[in-house]
Amino acid sequence: MSAVSEGVLIVAALLRQEILRNRRKKRCWIKKWIERRGVLGASNNLCVELQIENEDDFKNMFRVNRTQFYYLLDKIGSSIQRQNTTMRNDIPARTKLEIALKYLATGDSFGTLSQLFRVPRCTISTFLVEVLEAIYSVLEDFIKVPRSEEEWNQIIRGFFIRWNFPNCFGAIDGKHINVKYPPGTESDFFNYKSTYSIVLLACVDHDYCFTYIDVGAKGRNSDGGIFNNCTLKKAIEENTINLPSNAVLVGDEAFPLKPYLMKPYPRRNDLSREQKIYNYRLCRCRRIVENAFGVLTSRFRIFEKPITTSIDKVDVIVKTSCALHNWLRKTSPASYTPPGFIDEECQRSGLRLGPWRTNASGGAFENITSQNNRNSTREAIRIRDNYCHYFNNDGAVPWQDSAIF
Repeated sequence: MSAVSEGVLIVAALLRQEILRNRRKKRCWIKKWIERRGVLGASNNLCVELQIENEDDFKNMFRVNRTQFYYLLDKIGSSIQRQNTTMRNDIPARTKLEIALKYLATGDSFGTLSQLFRVPRCTISTFLVEVLEAIYSVLEDFIKVPRSEEEWNQIIRGFFIRWNFPNCFGAIDGKHINVKYPPGTESDFFNYKSTYSIVLLACVDHDYCFTYIDVGAKGRNSDGGIFNNCTLKKAIEENTINLPSNAVLVGDEAFPLKPYLMKPYPRRNDLSREQKIYNYRLCRCRRIVENAFGVLTSRFRIFEKPITTSIDKVDVIVKTSCALHNWLRKTSPASYTPPGFIDEECQRSGLRLGPWRTNASGGAFENITSQNNRNSTREAIRIRDNYCHYFNNDGAVPWQDSAIF
């Protein structure tokens, strides 16, 4: 046999050995450090320690206390737990819920969560949406549009008592939620700030809770188009939700002036004292939706930076975070939004800003742009002028003059 032939045989033998070695490596089903999840993973160590030794740190980690955590686990555990197989055991439902809540609370990457809980990143990506959808289905009743006139009147009374704004059934606003570059559809999500986003349009009641959310409009859509195409607008105009007569929303310049939607007088005009007072009173009332978004961002740090999951996961992330916000605001307001956390008015020192404004860095949230709408109806203009007259006469509050100068 020639030297060349022998060399070929030697190379072939070495290649065969390498192939067999790689096959043996692939037979490793789980990495060794992940196999030690039950002994060294956070679920059976750190999380248990925090429950026993310091519940405040547990709540800071997951944004819920121990009782609330196990309430959710009891409600969704059976729907997110899968059977063990001969090849490997399924991730416990408790661990899945811990990972999902920590992801919303901190915005940690899948890599960080994987190392902390000793669960593969690909596995987290697989079950995350399922767990979030299960949470939303349990808490869905905490984020629904009122359907009776009495429910609306309760909100209207709340706005009048707290914000001195009559016949107001909600404050509306929209935010661009920045997302990662979506391949293949980038032009649809490219917005006016040269980032990629979807839009969250929300209506908030007098107590900082979302009564309506519309998630998923593409960032390139005009702001007027987003409102015009939302289901809330149709429901208001067709009155399928039993609104009391003459009830109004309050919004900023981004929204069209409608008989049921009040916005400020345009600031580009030379405003009279009366119009400035109207703008102050409307913005004072509308500040509640700013605070709701601010608390949401501060409590769920997933919104502090652009969300890097795929677009289809962003929708359920936003919906579940809003549902958790409402649930916590209604069931444990003192701990979720303690005194001083939200903007407060002090007649001596004026507006005292809540700390969420300094804690929230913007990140995934961007304001929607103003809409140049010159087609307001005479009826809408008349209603706004009536509010202006009311705020400057019978409905005046003692501090409003000092607030505009």
